[in-house]
Amino acid sequence: MSLKISRSLWWFFMLCGLLIQGQERYKDSLFSNIQMKTFTYADTLQLDFYSPKKDTVQKRPLLLLVHGGGFASGKKDNPLEEEFCTQMAYKGYAVASISYHLTRKGKSFGCDCPAEEKVTTFRTATEDVLNAVNYLVDRKNTLKIDPRKIILAGSSAGAEAVLNTAYMHFHHDFKDLPFPNDKFAGVVSFSGAVLSTDYITKETVIPALLYHGKKDKLVPYKTAPHHYCEPNAEGYLVLGGSYAIAKKLALLNTAYILMSDPEGNHDWANLAYRRTDEISNFIKDVILEGSFKQSKIHLAP
Repeated sequence: MSLKISRSLWWFFMLCGLLIQGQERYKDSLFSNIQMKTFTYADTLQLDFYSPKKDTVQKRPLLLLVHGGGFASGKKDNPLEEEFCTQMAYKGYAVASISYHLTRKGKSFGCDCPAEEKVTTFRTATEDVLNAVNYLVDRKNTLKIDPRKIILAGSSAGAEAVLNTAYMHFHHDFKDLPFPNDKFAGVVSFSGAVLSTDYITKETVIPALLYHGKKDKLVPYKTAPHHYCEPNAEGYLVLGGSYAIAKKLALLNTAYILMSDPEGNHDWANLAYRRTDEISNFIKDVILEGSFKQSKIHLAP
């Protein structure tokens, strides 16, 4: 009887071993227990740090997430953000979801908001992102993160924040901000745009995974005014959306995947949170392993 049990256990462990060998860290969910700790990184601003329990890897890629909400609302721990961070941590990533100054709370961010105030809003958000990054990098050994493998991700306003942080390093309104010594490894955007694609250059370019609905009426898919304001409006400010960013990355021979929904609108700011397998595959193959891909893919919810 004991011999049969021993053989059964032996086959069980052999099967487990084969299953584990067939899985890839940063693509597949290898962990089942996640721990989350909250840190105050600047003033009253906090971040939630997710990581797998009992993980022995000492230098993990860090995925830093910035929530949406028009710079007026939203939280680092909304259900979508919590689920996304947990799912990515299951795959072995260190993940941080940050709060940031909601500078448009109780104020308009539409066509009656002066363009210079919009630029200041973007700048403040980037400053918060950089402060969070620097806080985490200063604790890289304790948190077991690799400062050369930091991927920025964001939704809507958060996507604008991370795209500007990734590419506007030398923009005159951003160049004095506390950018880290190491270049970011990549960026993932859900319905975002940058102040100007002119600042995406050989010095600033990094791989990007971009989700966007072509009929987005808030954040332009191509190059167009923010909120599609008329030229005589106070809030007239031309931005470069996902298509324009992808076009510039193609010219600079940099990897990207543009996921666009021909009938989609700004709903992709939320829908893209579900696509953790797709996102993790891009990060593993393109950002971490250097695979070169340039693709435009039509998708549906």
